[in-house]
Parts: sequence; structure tokens; C-alpha cells
Amino acid sequence: MSQTNKLKIFNDPIYGFITIPNTLIYDLIQHSYFQRLRRISQMGLSYLVYPGAHHTRFHHALGAMHMMQKAIEVLRFKSVAISKEEENALLIAILLHDIGHGPFSHAMEHSIVAVHHEEISLLFMEQLNKEFDGELNLAIQVFKGEYHRKFMLQLVSSQLDMDRMDYLKRDSFYSGVAEGNINSDRLIQMLNVVDDILVMEEKGIYSIEKFLMARRLMYWQAYLHKTSLVAELTLTKTLKRAKELLHKGIAVECSKPFKFFMENQITMQSFTTNDLNTFAQLDDFDIVSALKAWQYHDDFILSSLSKMIINRDLPKIKLSSDKFPKEVLTNYISTFSQQNSISLQDAEYFIFKGKIKNQAYSKEAEPIRILKKDKTIEDVVEASDQLNLKALSKPVTKYFICFPKQLTEN
Repeated sequence: MSQTNKLKIFNDPIYGFITIPNTLIYDLIQHSYFQRLRRISQMGLSYLVYPGAHHTRFHHALGAMHMMQKAIEVLRFKSVAISKEEENALLIAILLHDIGHGPFSHAMEHSIVAVHHEEISLLFMEQLNKEFDGELNLAIQVFKGEYHRKFMLQLVSSQLDMDRMDYLKRDSFYSGVAEGNINSDRLIQMLNVVDDILVMEEKGIYSIEKFLMARRLMYWQAYLHKTSLVAELTLTKTLKRAKELLHKGIAVECSKPFKFFMENQITMQSFTTNDLNTFAQLDDFDIVSALKAWQYHDDFILSSLSKMIINRDLPKIKLSSDKFPKEVLTNYISTFSQQNSISLQDAEYFIFKGKIKNQAYSKEAEPIRILKKDKTIEDVVEASDQLNLKALSKPVTKYFICFPKQLTEN
């Protein structure tokens, strides 16, 4: 294939044209590991709330790479030296930062695959590095935070990274939650580097305030929306039940790669190249087709939970700023177990409580640094005259309880 044939462009509804800068990146995008991301939804089950939220992790990874291209351009314009190798490393690191996500990743991580998606991303990168004769060495160093120029990791993973620049804009675009829209162009224009550390010029401070506000609103309105939350929790319970039945020797219909992870407890230590290739065969279609089949399973729990997701007839969820008393839970559990002639333990698949936390800006994590006019550097919370930034860095916890709808009707 000729060189020019690989310098393709993608049409993106948000940014217009995204260009592939070189053949190495083209070949990485073409790889089956990366193409799998076309079959993995970026926002999991959020489309049950926002019907437009069907965009994929493939789309997001390209968008984040596009943001990185712009950031590199801006920094070079401000005389920050970035070599061709460093540029490539940054583009590859951001392109592959989410490659380890499985289908409905959070539900999977809490029920079937005990390995965090970032660790799997690294395994994919290391495997690709072998196939590409070490061309990803520097990208992996950056991704692991081992490269001496700290700002490069901050562009890939921090509280103001290119990942967030894209997903906030993209998720708000596809879900229609306008409050999440950020001015990523303005934010990127304000970036700078001082002593190899990423900073934001003071005149960009209002854009950062809006960015943090948008992040907080996207969490409440989209990522932690109570219906998305109950859908994801129901999926987690469904997967746990399927796994439990399999371990009891009861047949549960599903694809081969899916069954492999349900039957085997794979940890980071035991993850082999074969396991990685099996993982690479998993996508949303495995899970959805399994749920469709499980609706007709003999097991009351598995079939009921699967129907809830497929038909979007989800359990009720109540949120509160106070913990729910234990009696409420035990009453629901005993009523439901009597109504359906199931054990109290089995009723816990349908009735459970927990908590969620939303923190738009963390003071513990690497700060967003503001470069002031007098060349001093300050944490954004101190530099901002907005009181609400102080509030945004306080974690807000909400408690929830989930139970089947029929319990409210009785």
C-alpha cells in the first residue's frame, strides 16, 4: 500500500476533518485491537436515557488524538520544543489510552474481568509494540509516567488532559446535554509549558471554571444519571448471576470469548497474550446478544434481570443525601422474596443500596496550574476568584437504593 494511501481523513461531526498524520498511526488505527473500539459504546447504557448517545470509543480516541495534534501545534508556536519522536509518542499514547476498555466496562470490571481497563490498555500497547518492532517505546514511557518531561503525561492523563477535552464535548454533543459543552479550542490555545510542567495562562481561567462546571454537570446529568446508574448496576448483577450459574454447572448461553472470562478468574498477574487476544474479541455485541438469550433462561433471576435491561423496564432507584436505613432494605427484601418464592439471598440481586461520589476537581490529584502575569504559578482553586471552584473541589456523595417497581405499587 502506498504511503499517500494511508494519510486518510475522518469526518467528525464536532471538529470537521481529523487527519491521520503518518503511516504508523494509520497502521495502529487499522489494527484489529483498535478497530474493536468501533463496537464499544463510549457511554455504556446511557442510550437508555439519551437515545443519541450511541457514539463509540473509536470515535472518542480519534477525537482525543485530534485535540493532541492541536495542543502540540499551540505549544510549538509558544517555543516549547517537541521533537518528531515526542509528537508521535503523544499521539500514540492518547490514541491508545482507552484501548483496554471492555464492553460496558464498569459493569464488567465489577463482575467478570477483575483487571482495570488502564492495565489492559498497557498490555495492548506492549503487545502492539512487539508487532511494531519497538516503535511504541516512547509512547509507553509517556503513558506510564516514566518520561522525564512531565507535561507529556499531563496532556495524556491529568485533570486537564486531551481525553477529557474530547469526551466532555463529545458526550454532551451526542447525549444532547448542552451544559457539558466546553470550549476546547480556547482551553488548548491557553496551554503552555514551564519547566516541563503543563500550565494554563491566566487569561484562560474562566474557560477552566466553565470546563470544571461542565464536568460536574455531565456527571450528574449523564454519567451518574440515576437511570444510567440503575441500568449499569442491573447489568453488573446480571453478569454476576450468569457467572454464578456457570460455576454451579448450569448451562448459560453466550459467545466463546465471553464464556472464557466468566469461567476463568483472570488477574493482572496471570494475563497472557492468549487472554489478551480473547479479550480483544469481546465487544458490546457479545453482551447484548447474551442478554437477549438469557431472557428465556430457566433461572428466574437471570431471565428477570436480562428482561429489565433489554426492555428498559428497570428497577426503581431513589437518591438521597442521607444513608437509607437498613430496615428499608430488609423490608423490601423480605416482601420481594415472599412474593416470588425466592430466598432472601436471591432477592438481593434485585434490591440493594450503595453510594456515588462526584468531584469535579480534586485537590489531592495533580493540580491544574495557572501561570499568572507575573510568571508565578498557582493552583486554579487559589487563582480563581470564584467561590464555586472551592465548592467544586469538595466531593459530593449521594446514597441510593434500588428495588423492583412492583414494590412501590403494592
